Amino acid sequence: MSRKQQIVSKIAARKKSFGILGGIVAVATLAFVLYWAFYGSRYVSTDNAYTAAEIAQVTPEIDGTIATVNVVDTNRVSAGDVLVLIDPRDMQVAYDKAKANYERAKIDYDRRKALASSGSVSADELTRSENELAQTSASYREATLNLERTTLKAPIDGVVAKRQVQLGQRVRAGTPLMVIVPLQNLHVDANFKESELEKIRVGQKVQLTADLYGSRVVYQGVVDGFSGGTGAAFAAIPAQNATGNWIKVVQRVPVRIRLSPEELAANPLSVGVSMRARVDTRSD
Repeated sequence: MSRKQQIVSKIAARKKSFGILGGIVAVATLAFVLYWAFYGSRYVSTDNAYTAAEIAQVTPEIDGTIATVNVVDTNRVSAGDVLVLIDPRDMQVAYDKAKANYERAKIDYDRRKALASSGSVSADELTRSENELAQTSASYREATLNLERTTLKAPIDGVVAKRQVQLGQRVRAGTPLMVIVPLQNLHVDANFKESELEKIRVGQKVQLTADLYGSRVVYQGVVDGFSGGTGAAFAAIPAQNATGNWIKVVQRVPVRIRLSPEELAANPLSVGVSMRARVDTRSD
């Protein structure tokens, strides 16, 4: 083959290669356009998402000494289950005294009221007796409540966490003893960029996966609402954008996503688990 023929052959091969490359680029471009038109532009995703719950804190309403603790962390409890008992003896004494005073005041008032119609008891004396009955009745109701408050019950169904109370501990009213986490009512706080919120609406469907289970478990969620501010706005030390050198940073806004209790029962999650959320913006 002459040199000229070799050059012509190389040029033809090069043209063929460029043609193939151009075809590949055209097909890839068409595929991307079709993907974006029918799929990519439809979804907004983030892996900056975590499970959360509206926990219930268990605190005593009276001072006292812990007599019984019936639960430890990780225990499942139902609403109404007895969690902690405070030694009731002091409250029992106060209750018995208040009850006796109330019963005595009631007998005295009933007797004076019966005599008032005959004029044997003056109106002022009857009024004083009535006032004393009202005061002892209020003390009796307060003592009854305080005695009932020696028994601390679970306010909701859930799992015990952060138990800090110990047997024999002296506690004051308002001291945090433990929290109850309603794992059956978890939600997801997904932190989307502010530029991504334009397409997201309440009621849109969301597909979620957890790092705990991987892609084999997909949760079907629903956009429930938007936070009243960005994460930076509620930080312990908020950004001081009005001072010094300012650099714009894209902020993220927490979006609350409701999860199905049935799916959570089948594949339980814990609070704080990392999630990936993908919102279908055409599903509202």
